[in-house]
Amino acid sequence: MKTAFLFPGQGSQKPGMGADLFEYFPSARGLFEEANEVLGFSLSDIVFSDGDDAAEQLKQTEITQPALYVHSLAAMSVLAGKGFLPDMAAGHSLGEYSALAACGALSFADGLRAVRRRGELMAQAGEIRPGAMAAVLGLDDDVLDKVCADVSEKDDVVVPANYNSPGQIVISGDRDAVERAGQAASYAGAKRVLPLPVSGAFHSPLMAYAVEGLGEALESLEINAPRCPVYLNVTANATSDPVEIRQRLLDQLTSPVRWAQSLEKIHADGASRFIEVGTGNVLSGLVKRTLGRDVETAQAGTTEEMENLL
Repeated sequence: MKTAFLFPGQGSQKPGMGADLFEYFPSARGLFEEANEVLGFSLSDIVFSDGDDAAEQLKQTEITQPALYVHSLAAMSVLAGKGFLPDMAAGHSLGEYSALAACGALSFADGLRAVRRRGELMAQAGEIRPGAMAAVLGLDDDVLDKVCADVSEKDDVVVPANYNSPGQIVISGDRDAVERAGQAASYAGAKRVLPLPVSGAFHSPLMAYAVEGLGEALESLEINAPRCPVYLNVTANATSDPVEIRQRLLDQLTSPVRWAQSLEKIHADGASRFIEVGTGNVLSGLVKRTLGRDVETAQAGTTEEMENLL
């Protein structure tokens, strides 16, 4: 039986995540302490705090992304320490960096620096050209693709940003265009259109500001062949090629996350068990909605989940 590890992206974060791993597992504690040193501030204090100020900080893109990355890698260190390794891996948006580091393509510290820079640039892009995102439920991919194309104008665009599962697609772009697309999607038969509380129009042309800066960061990033195939968001295909990985990490900023397509390909390539490494169970739910209720899923983000899994 082949096992795929999945790594969550922005939206899965929650205050306190990883605190139990920090307490009980030396490998996890070591990574949080290394992260504090690499970043130059105490990420663990922000993530582990249950205060309102820390919770607000955790919602900021430039903090959220490193926090999720570190938590996923801390969880991965526990699994790896028990000899539990994946046959294949994928990560949702930011989670792609976690997947690559977990599989040895990036060092922990290098990946963390890249993720921190990515979060800063995406936050800046959201300030320079504010946008919006919305989840559209109950519409086929091709219908929503056409809706977005039809309502977009030259400097007022909306695009599909996340193909999360069949009938669950997130759209992203300029605020007016996202609103027009939501109305058009409802007319076309969408069951619901839900605005998302985000700080920018991720995976859309509005992230163009971040491309140059992230390109510079990725250019100096050492990327090795991962220990197992990693399925990339942009292509939904597996690769172990460092050259392609570098390019696709950059493309990912302004391209849709083909998550449902990635899950289908991973399953077709033999994975029958999916482990969500990090906080929450969002990706496990998308596996069930995409591949069916009988596919085995599990979470590995807390000490209790680790005990159940291992």
